[in-house]
This record gives sequence, C-alpha cells and structure tokens, in this order.
Amino acid sequence: MLVKVKRHLLAAFCAEGPMVYQSIFSIMKLSVCLGDSELRLLRRFSAQILERGISTLCRNDNLFRVHPSITQALSENRPVVALESTIITHGMPYPYNLSTAKEVEAIVRAEGATPATVGLLRGRLHVGLSPEELDYLAQSKTSVKVSRRDLPYAISQGLCGGTTVSATMIAAHRAGIPVFVTGGVGGVHRDGENSLDVSADLTELGRTPVAVVSAGVKSILDIGRTLEYLETQGVCVATFGNSKNFPAFFSPQSGFMSPYNVRNAEEAADLIAGTLSLGLQSGLLLAVPIPEEHAAVGEEIEDAIQAALAEARAKCIRGRDVTPFVLQKVNTLTRGKSLQANISLIHNNARVGSHIACALSERMLKKTLPELQFKEGEGNVDSQSKIIVVGGVNVDFIAKGKREKLVLGQTNPGSVHQSFGGVGKNLADSLSRLGQRPLFISAIGTDSHSDAVLNYCQHMNTRGITRLQEQRTATYCAVFTESGELSLGLGDMDIHGQINQHYVSRFEEKLSLASLLCLDGNIPTSTIDYVCSVAKKHAVPVWYEPTDSDKVSKPFLSESWKALTYTSPNLAELCAIIRTLGLPTPTDLPSSMEEVLSSAAALTRPLLDHLHCVVVTLGAKGVLLCGEHSNGTVDLQPRKGTRKGQLCAVHYPALAQMAEKIVNVSGAGDSLAGGMIAGMFQGRDTHSCVKMGLLAARLSLASHHPICPTLTSDSVDPDKVQPPQPWPQPTLLWMEG
Repeated sequence: MLVKVKRHLLAAFCAEGPMVYQSIFSIMKLSVCLGDSELRLLRRFSAQILERGISTLCRNDNLFRVHPSITQALSENRPVVALESTIITHGMPYPYNLSTAKEVEAIVRAEGATPATVGLLRGRLHVGLSPEELDYLAQSKTSVKVSRRDLPYAISQGLCGGTTVSATMIAAHRAGIPVFVTGGVGGVHRDGENSLDVSADLTELGRTPVAVVSAGVKSILDIGRTLEYLETQGVCVATFGNSKNFPAFFSPQSGFMSPYNVRNAEEAADLIAGTLSLGLQSGLLLAVPIPEEHAAVGEEIEDAIQAALAEARAKCIRGRDVTPFVLQKVNTLTRGKSLQANISLIHNNARVGSHIACALSERMLKKTLPELQFKEGEGNVDSQSKIIVVGGVNVDFIAKGKREKLVLGQTNPGSVHQSFGGVGKNLADSLSRLGQRPLFISAIGTDSHSDAVLNYCQHMNTRGITRLQEQRTATYCAVFTESGELSLGLGDMDIHGQINQHYVSRFEEKLSLASLLCLDGNIPTSTIDYVCSVAKKHAVPVWYEPTDSDKVSKPFLSESWKALTYTSPNLAELCAIIRTLGLPTPTDLPSSMEEVLSSAAALTRPLLDHLHCVVVTLGAKGVLLCGEHSNGTVDLQPRKGTRKGQLCAVHYPALAQMAEKIVNVSGAGDSLAGGMIAGMFQGRDTHSCVKMGLLAARLSLASHHPICPTLTSDSVDPDKVQPPQPWPQPTLLWMEG
C-alpha cells in the first residue's frame, strides 16, 4: 500500500492542470487504508503536494515578481498606481524616456500614491522597478514590445521588454492594483473593418478588471469604431471632467462622445469601486483631456498628424507600419513640440490617476473602518459594530463525490470547486455580509493565492491582513461524500503560525476598544493567550470559534479560557475541552437525540462558572444553548459583573429542510455563529438570534462557498424569511436550582 502512495505522490508532483486533482484524490482514497506511521509520511508530504500541485493551476511565481515596496503598500491598503513601460522602451528616445519615467514616478509619489512600473526583465514579469532596472530598460537596444500575445514567448526566451497596456493590465490585476495610468490606449486602426487590425488593449479592457487612465486614443486611429468595439466588449468609458467629449490624445475633442463622464477623482473612485464590487471581470477606461494650456499646441500637432496620414496613404504604408511612421513624421513637422506635449500629457495623466487611486483607497478605508464612537449600552444596536476577528484564511479546493462510499483505487465521479475558507475568514465574511464590518486580522503569502484571497474579500475590512514574503497562503483540499461527510482533508496551514503575538499586538489599542473579539482556533496558543489577557484587562467579550478536536483545547491549556465569554464547539470538540481540563468525558459519543442533549448539557456545566454562554452545534440535531436563564431561554447579551440568574440549557431543533441539498458543510458552523453574533449586535432576542444563525447555516449548506455569497441581513431576517414549515419550537431541557 505504501508503494502505491509513493507512486501517486510522484504523479502529483509531476501533474499539470486538472490531473493535479486526480493525483491528490487518489492519495486521499488510499490513505484510509494506511497505518499511523504511513499516515505520518503522507502528512509530511501533503503540504508539498498542495504547493507544487494546486499552485500550478494558477501561476508560477518564479516568473512574476512584485517589488517589496509595492507589496508593503498593498498589504497596508495604501494607493498604488501601475505604469506601463513601452513608453520607456519604444515610445521615446533616450534619455527622454528615462527622465520621463522617473518624473512620472515622482509625480505619483508626490500625490500620495506608490508607483508600480511594470516591465519584463530576463523573462520575468516585474511589478515595480528599481532605478537600476529602469535605466537598463531605457538604454536597452534589444528590448521587445510585450503585449498579451507576446508574454509566453518573451518569458520562455528570457527576453527583456516593455509591457503594453494589455500586458500591464494583466500584471496589475495579478498584483491587486486597480488603477493603471498610461498615455493613450490602442484602438481600431483605420480600415480596420477590412484589415481586422484591432489593438489587444481593447480586448484586454473587456476581460481584466483594471481602471485605465489615459488621454483617450490618438486620432490616427478610427475613434468611432474604437468606441463601438469597447461597447461590444462591455467596457465602461467615461471622460474625466465636466464634459462627455472623448479626447483624441493631443486634442481634448475627437468629435465623439463618451457614454459617461466623472467630474472628479471621488466620482471616478466610486465608479471603479462599483465596477469591482459587481465582479464583472471587465475593466473601464477613464479618458483625460489634454490640459488647456497645451490645447493650442495640440491643435498644431493634430494638423501635423493629418498631413502625416495623407503622406502615409500616398506612400502605401499600411498596417502596423503606419503608427511609427506617423509619430516620427509628426515629431519632425512640429519641431519636437509633439514630444514635449506627449510628456506633459503623461504627467497630467499621472496626477489625475494618482488622485483617483488615493480617492479609491480613502473610499475603501471609510467604508471598512468607520470611526464610530459608542456610548455605554449602544454597542449592541449599532449596525456597524466594532468587532475584531483574529484567525486564518484558506484557499479551499472542495471535492464532493456522487456516491456515499468512495471506491478506493479508482476515479470516483464527483465535482470539484475552489472557494475561500478558514474559520476566521468565514466569521469575518459572514459578519461583513450581515452589516457588521469587523476588522479581520490574518496572514497570507505573496503567491497567486494571496491575490485571489484579497480580490474575493473586497467586501471585507482586510486592513489587518499582512502579506508575508517567502510564505505560502494557506490551502486546504477536502473530499466529501455525497451526504456531505468529510472523507479526508489535506491542509498546508503553516502560515497560520505567523498570526503571532508580535503581529497581533500592533492592534492592541483596537483590541482594547472593541465591542467583541472573535478568535479562530487555528491561530497559535500564545496569540490566543495574549488576546485573552487584553480582553480580560479591558472587559471585552470574546467569542472562541473552535476548528477541530485537535486544536480546540488551546485556550484551556492555561487560565486564558476564563477570559472567554462565548464558545461554539460541536460535541466532539466539547469533549476534548473537558478532557483538557482534567474532567471525565464519555468513552464514546452518544448517538440518540436524548443522550446527545443530556450529555452535551452536562459537559458544558463546568465551563459556565466562567463563560457566559456555550453554543453546542449538533448538526442535523440542531443547537444547544447553555448559559444564564432569561425569559424562557439563554440570555445571549454579555453580562456585566457576576451572574444573577439561574443556569439553563435550551435546545433549538434544526430547520426541517436543512438536511436537503447539502453541497458544502465546511462553513455551516461559522455561518451559524456569524448569524447569531449579527443578531446580538442588532439587539435582537435570543430566539431571533438563533433563527438568524440557522438561516445563515442553511444558505451555507446549499452553497459551494463556506459562506454563501448571497447572504444578506434580509436573507436571514426571521421577520422576513419564513421556512416552508413552521419554526421548530425550542425546548428548555433543564434549569439549575
């Protein structure tokens, strides 16, 4: 059997594309027959399998480099502006090209953003260039012009080159930069209806969600057909300013109109944010007219362009040869004025683009970090509460079989989906969708998975996420049976150890002022102890969300657990907690409803000497709440001072339809917790809070994502959503005394 596992390990390391999944799943199927020593061998290799195998589905980081200054800016959510490099390699002669590149970067910095010039160096795509790299590109005689089409060949041959609009958009999107500044974009060439000469810039705008700030397109192109083509590609086009006149590079008017206009950087930022939040996967073009002080020169240049075009037609110059001929001829006819106007125009675009990037960053900051001042007693009703979640985020690869029993040694029919999970992320995700906007503190790497995580989590406050060099973003691969039971999981979660006390302590002031702290059992024990000490000192409630039976005991290894206010284990995790405290637990987990409820209620009793409420998740058997009695159920609102009421246990049955159409069980418990917490902060009673949690869990179970993307406050509002059958009534199991 071990020989078979080794054979599949080799296949996983060598596999590409979808074959990666098949190799990994073959290992999973065989692992159920392995002994303990063989399983340890499998676990040792699992992280390497996921790193080598699953990451090949995204990109090879050896071919993509983000400069540390850019990484740092992005990790701190500071504004970054992407810049292309064909203007350096092919747009201007040396030394004007180098001085212009440095001037543009200086303008971006002066306006409060970080410049990220993109270029290809020795077959590696760079986002952010050093001064030495800029100088190298500016003086290179062998640099190639690199568009989307050219990237594979240029990389395979180890070439150097300047990236066009399309290639720069690709690099900017992968790095997580939403704003890109250039001079002008390509378009449909004149006679393009016959030659089919259409710039790749236009199709890239139709499939890459980046905002391109440019001076429109040059009048040597067919501007009317360019705008029509952009409409076909679904690209939003807006002129920057009070007019809808679409600019023609050197001229503020082309004779054509943009569909829309944005009057200032703030309106442009709103447009970009709306485009990104919709997830349309298409870019937008912001056309910036040439400044008025250069408009007169622009008219002279336009006259020269028309003369150059006429000469090109007379000499039968066609296709890709037209543009360089016209540009050179125009520079001669205008005695160098076109070059100076070009430089001024690019400077202006850089200023406008930087203002937009700063406004976008500020917009997201205000959206995700509202400066709320809470008065005593108001924290539980404010719709934007001060919650902080500390925990992990994973890229999940979830496979679900179409059979209840997976057959070993062969490929089983099923489906595979990528999603984004992690207990901490799931809590922050659900709370964000339910209007609470928690600060999420976590750690990711600088690989392709980290870009995907940040792109998916745009609706969340991710300012607490750090991106670590030379680290892998956590990944998790799991196989479920048809009924939703976990068959086997493989996790590469080492980066969770980097959510350490040293990093989390940077947020100590925010932790001390929070209304609730939520902890994920994946983070280090020392971090849990630190957060609990801060919470105890400042009387901040803590919700501890366990992850599995092996990690659940972390706070209970010391006195830290006495600072917890809530915890939500399942029955197995609850038993592990009680064993850690040195107390007796059942030898085998009970199965009947009556035994499960009585056992769970008894096990929670020692915890209630210090915890305010224990929420025991029982899957299809519902939820058991144990804590201080109030109005026929458990009082969820955190108490101040000593307990006054009696302890009780209340069972809430699961919704009747929760067991139907189960797609993914990985986020159901986190959705339940998120719904209950959101209800608490809306000031709802316990019955409504539990109903919100059950409705959120139901949505999660029917979704391929751990947290259902359609989760909203309305979708879990028990006053607006009625289940097909009447709400199951809670049962008071016991009351102490």
